[in-house]
Amino acid sequence: MASSSSTSHSQWSYDVFLSFRGEDTRRNFTDHLYKALIHSGIRTFRDDEELRRGEEIAPELLKAIEESRSAIVVFSETYARSKWCLEELVKIMKCKEEREKMVVIPIFYHVDPSEVRNQTEIYGEAFTHHEKNADEERKEKIRKWKAALRQASTLAGYDAKNRYESELIDEIIEKVPRSFPKILDVNENIIGMDFRLERLISMLKIELNDVRMVGVYGLGGIGKTTIINALYNQISNQFESVSLLTDVRKESTGNSGLLKLQQQLLDDTLRTSRKIVLRNVHEGIKEIRDKLSSKKVLVFLDDVDELTQLEHLIGKHNWFGPGSRIIITTRKKDLLTRHEVNDMYEVEKLNFHEALQLFCRYAFKQHHPKEGYADLSHQVVRYADGLPLALKVLGSLLFGKKRPEWKSELRKLEKMPNMEIVKVLKISFDGLDYTQRMIFLDIACFFRGSDVKRVSRVLDASEFNAESGINALVDRCFITISKDNRIYMHDLLAQMGKGIVDQECPNEPGERSRLWRHTDIYRVLKRNTGTEKIEGIFLHVDRSEQIQFPSKAFERMHRLRLLSISHNHIQLSEDFVFPYDLTVLEWDGYSLESLPSNFHADNLVFLNLSNSNIKLLWEGNMCLRNLRYINLRDSQQLSELPNFSNVPNLEELILSGCINLLKVHTHIRVLLN
Repeated sequence: MASSSSTSHSQWSYDVFLSFRGEDTRRNFTDHLYKALIHSGIRTFRDDEELRRGEEIAPELLKAIEESRSAIVVFSETYARSKWCLEELVKIMKCKEEREKMVVIPIFYHVDPSEVRNQTEIYGEAFTHHEKNADEERKEKIRKWKAALRQASTLAGYDAKNRYESELIDEIIEKVPRSFPKILDVNENIIGMDFRLERLISMLKIELNDVRMVGVYGLGGIGKTTIINALYNQISNQFESVSLLTDVRKESTGNSGLLKLQQQLLDDTLRTSRKIVLRNVHEGIKEIRDKLSSKKVLVFLDDVDELTQLEHLIGKHNWFGPGSRIIITTRKKDLLTRHEVNDMYEVEKLNFHEALQLFCRYAFKQHHPKEGYADLSHQVVRYADGLPLALKVLGSLLFGKKRPEWKSELRKLEKMPNMEIVKVLKISFDGLDYTQRMIFLDIACFFRGSDVKRVSRVLDASEFNAESGINALVDRCFITISKDNRIYMHDLLAQMGKGIVDQECPNEPGERSRLWRHTDIYRVLKRNTGTEKIEGIFLHVDRSEQIQFPSKAFERMHRLRLLSISHNHIQLSEDFVFPYDLTVLEWDGYSLESLPSNFHADNLVFLNLSNSNIKLLWEGNMCLRNLRYINLRDSQQLSELPNFSNVPNLEELILSGCINLLKVHTHIRVLLN
């Protein structure tokens, strides 16, 4: 049997041990109290006195007392006549002495507290009965019984005299501390979370007596739910009441969704026998504000995706009592900013060592790869790029499989992402508006690692409102902007984005919006199967074979905005025709001596013809009012620059390596000034 002093939070089997004399209160007060405790989610041990046999208290009762966080003692008229009740009380008070934080609540049911404390009146009569013919061993027990009664009767408790029992029971339930059950067993998922958990706890500043709201945000599958479940297990016992509202995004759908969440929040935190029944969300707001404004509560809202959810469930700081803490998880950082939380924590991806350890737990049921699997494990971990969801899914998928099967799965992942992972990531994509989706797909397919300022210019030329869209993607953790102002996106998000484009028309690339695989691009251009659905083509390969593009290869691509080609062996005919709506034209190794005479790209922002055969960029005075960037680096045939008078917004002109440039139009000096 474990000693009471060694009982830890995790060993508590019960929140309350209920000590009472059955023949006095089993069928009235104690029965009502027990039902109210259970209804309020308080784990309660109630002994059935009718099953007792013999003089000694049963070992299972002693163990139940040791494993209870608190005790309620109902002192009724004949409580002191029961040797078992008195032995229970001795054990309860011994546990309280050994375990300082144990709460013991005395209830004086139709007896005066002084009778219990001094053993007078009916309690005195009970001890007269016990002392009759008592031997030394019995007298020693009686001394312990009396001492326990004196100690218990001096504790803060309740006198049932002249009280409505229902009101008294509500007060008692409010007083009872509860050990909150662990929502999840997070041991398997906690790798790499210790430092992150410390960071989050430091933001909560639990030692302060104010009300604080802290947001936890990050990419889907990054571990937000895992970290708050670990936090729940660690700090919940420091609060009067705790509520964990999971899957708020899903649960709040429909007319009654938010109402149910409000109801759950009140049920979790109030713990009264009289349940508040809400009729509408406005009534819910009032009840939450009125009932919780004086209570120190801990509230978790997991996976929030709309501001209305925060407004209806946690409102303002003054809805909660001093010392309360509200933790919100979301994929949308902007929601936290708009709700004016006190602090925000972004959950970072796992480093390689942490990721490998987590993957191995699922793939091998150990902390390191099995012999012969280290190289393959490293490939998977690099593919998952620190995303816990991917590591768990792929680890479970590969568990028990042989090396050939691993290699097959890895080859498959190169072509097609795992759908279980995509399903989680795509939730965030589905929450974007049209323009934000277009920007996301452009970045996923073409602009990872690019300068954010240049990408913004391109997107603005496509009328995508770049600043707003890029900020939205940052807020939703789709992209990050590095210190050197480059755009970065997680590999799995980029793979998801490309997968979305592939699904636009799986069998015919000419019907998709964006093309980046050289096999798809060759097929479309050689067969002339491109359509007006194509908005971007990026052909970046280092191949030796000669490729001939038909002069009208882009003829039907009326919506093509982005054309980027890096291929040293593409031959173009003199009558080659470029699309009209280009915002980006990059062609490293461009084979013609000038842009075609029919080149008209009013929306063109970036023109990059490095390493080209260009001699004169264009004939005459071409009007390109949106053009901001020209790169002609290492175009060794370039001998002359055109008139730039109708290119008023040009910001950057790169001519390094143009060793034969002899003639510069006078207008270039105006631009340089």
